[in-house]
Amino acid sequence: MLKVLLVDDEIYVRKGMHELISWDDLDMKIVGEAENGLEALKMVECLQPDVIITDIRMPILDGLELIRAVEMLPHLEPVFIIISGYHDFKYAQKAIRYGVHDYILKPVDDEEMTATLRKLTDMIYKKRKKLLLAEEQASNIMLEDMIKGNVRMEDEHRYAEVMGINRHSGLLYALIELQTGMHEKKVSLKKLREALHSLGDSSVNKFVIEQQRGRFGLLLLLNEHENGGAGLMDKLNRIHMALTEQLNVDIGLYAGTIAREISGVPQSYQEAEEAAKHKFAENGGVVLYAQIKDKPLYVFDVNQDDVDQLILGLEERKQHTYREIVDDMFQLFHVRRFTPQAVSGSLLRCITGILAVAKEMGGNDEGLQRLKKLAEQDHGGWNLRLMKDCFLMALEEAEVYIACLRIEQSKGDINKIKRYIDSHYTENISLKSIAAHFYMNPVYLGRLFRKSYSIYFNEYLLSLRIQEAKKLLRQTDMRMYEIAARVGFQNADYFVTQFEKLVKLSPTEYRNALNGNEQRGAR
Repeated sequence: MLKVLLVDDEIYVRKGMHELISWDDLDMKIVGEAENGLEALKMVECLQPDVIITDIRMPILDGLELIRAVEMLPHLEPVFIIISGYHDFKYAQKAIRYGVHDYILKPVDDEEMTATLRKLTDMIYKKRKKLLLAEEQASNIMLEDMIKGNVRMEDEHRYAEVMGINRHSGLLYALIELQTGMHEKKVSLKKLREALHSLGDSSVNKFVIEQQRGRFGLLLLLNEHENGGAGLMDKLNRIHMALTEQLNVDIGLYAGTIAREISGVPQSYQEAEEAAKHKFAENGGVVLYAQIKDKPLYVFDVNQDDVDQLILGLEERKQHTYREIVDDMFQLFHVRRFTPQAVSGSLLRCITGILAVAKEMGGNDEGLQRLKKLAEQDHGGWNLRLMKDCFLMALEEAEVYIACLRIEQSKGDINKIKRYIDSHYTENISLKSIAAHFYMNPVYLGRLFRKSYSIYFNEYLLSLRIQEAKKLLRQTDMRMYEIAARVGFQNADYFVTQFEKLVKLSPTEYRNALNGNEQRGAR
């Protein structure tokens, strides 16, 4: 909201300005009133208004003298609007020379004033945006030059002057990482600056650049009290907390050591990058290079035996087992100080093994979307908690998918077995011999057959043999022992017994009944 100062020696004019104009609609607010130019000049330094609406003819110090005096003040560039009861060309000419935005005659017309103020508001905001963009671009270029070590010694004083670096300033480079995991959350540089601005510390949000999506660089100018120890850690923790709360996302903050000269910024940057490699090994979201520089990192993958046990638990649908393995694995990542690349490599080994199992069972990676997406991620934008939660969700999806593949596979196997029985029932086959042929457990095969076709294996085999025997009794004059052998019975008496059980007639009675019907039909 733009701040407005009203200057007029007539109180009714100032009061009228309050009532005539809808200031809130214009995104403006009257912050002060003055009866003359001198009083206004004192208020300007204190209130720092964006717009000054002033009369010309006033006691002590008139409007034009006020404009000229304000121009002499450093770091202040308010916009002036003159309201006057005198339609004097000389006044207007001087006003234009002093850069006055507009010259409005009394009595003030509310529509004319509103239109002027609205145009002025747009002009001020556009100018500020343009200046802000120019300042950001300049600071981004200068900061990138400093990081890359492209600042020549003879130019350091110019960079220091522009960036407000004095000989007592400590320079510290920090990386800001948005940790969103699988859920991408776009945060603009502007939004990040606004979050940093909530700290009320101008040195924090002054030099920020976006290195890549979700990763920003921050150059901190530290005073004498922040040049190390508790003061520095307190500042970094406050930055971390402000960003986490304002952006509503997990934040990783990785800082190098303090540089005393601009030439030391590249080293601070490299140290911040090194600190980021320890993000899975350190507690909390703030990692200082000084704290980790002597701590070694583990760069290898997890043991293959652990991967095999995890996949076994997944195949056997023992969720408690594979969850325990994952808990132990992620604890190992932290305690053994795995690098981000080693963590990614370990998970990729697990994912590759699971995908191989699914492929062997006739599946594909389309049924394992979470694992597939996780495999495609790099380690940027993750912390161990997010990675573990995502991995467990992916494993649960894989568990269900593999179970579905097993059911489909079983259906395919049992259909193949049934076709085998239909083709070989006249041979000396049994549940045990078929199970051995298909490398299956005979008890499991018997249950699967019963579940799939709602009939026991022996009953189905017997029904096939008896149906074929009936056909032979109807169509041939083969003897009973010949028919028994033809349909798969090793013993003719056992064949007769089973035939009677199913048909309620002996084979001879069945044939005689057919012959008797034919003889009656012949008469």
